[in-house]
Amino acid sequence: MNLAEERRLLVVHAHPDDEASKTAGTVATYADQGVRCVLITATGGEEGEVLNPVLDQPETQARLAEIRREELDASVRILGYTGLVLLGYRDSGMPDSEANARPDAFVNIDENEVVGRLVEIIRTEKPQVILGYDDHRHYQHPDHLRVHVTAIAAFEAAGDPDAFPEAGPIWEPARLYAPKFSRAAISRMHDALIDLGEESPFDRFLDGWDPAQVEPIHARIKLTAETLNRARMALRAHATQVDPNGFWFKVPPDLVLELNPYEEYELLAARVPQPDAVVDDLFAGLDERHI
Repeated sequence: MNLAEERRLLVVHAHPDDEASKTAGTVATYADQGVRCVLITATGGEEGEVLNPVLDQPETQARLAEIRREELDASVRILGYTGLVLLGYRDSGMPDSEANARPDAFVNIDENEVVGRLVEIIRTEKPQVILGYDDHRHYQHPDHLRVHVTAIAAFEAAGDPDAFPEAGPIWEPARLYAPKFSRAAISRMHDALIDLGEESPFDRFLDGWDPAQVEPIHARIKLTAETLNRARMALRAHATQVDPNGFWFKVPPDLVLELNPYEEYELLAARVPQPDAVVDDLFAGLDERHI
């Protein structure tokens, strides 16, 4: 039995394009190793702004949900995902917006329903590792917070025989991680943009950062020129959501790999502890007992 080919990764994101701006290099890395990577996207991203000035037209807005699904499909192919599960909830928009008050908005769906659906997917896909979100203290989007809460609850419930018995036989995923953007990493990218004579969008993050805040980093997945290129291609596939001349692409790839060559993760929950305080493989220490 080839243990590498038995590894399974389940990734939970809130909107189309989140899978390209977070976790993209990690998924490309594991997909290239033969790991089964499945993406769950919670909403259709109906409230997304059209940030590409060329596409900011009435006809784009009229069919934005359809276009965003097409963009998501393209991104999934680029990154090498094996499967895509759409929960089909509506984008909640930002707090106090009209969209946020809609009964079909993700934030207003019964939490137990969402957890039950995630549990069923976990028990079907049997991932050893799940990627969710942290508490998003720097970006309080309701849908991201909902992913944070429900992914943690589903991680625990999937292994509980008394929870959601209709969702199938239990499965105990080994670890739940969340992508992190550490202050050090953001500072390096901020300085690189300034040195290149570009505007940096990171001022507001850095200015509002509590210096006493602990930044738990438990895993670092190293990017290569290939996986970074795939991540950028996936982001460009979301053409309505990304300005092709925007900050995402201002820092040359070779400089990114010099300054910030990792995607970083916090360990949110674990049934199987990591073998080290910081690992370079999300599956580190897992063996035949966990397949």
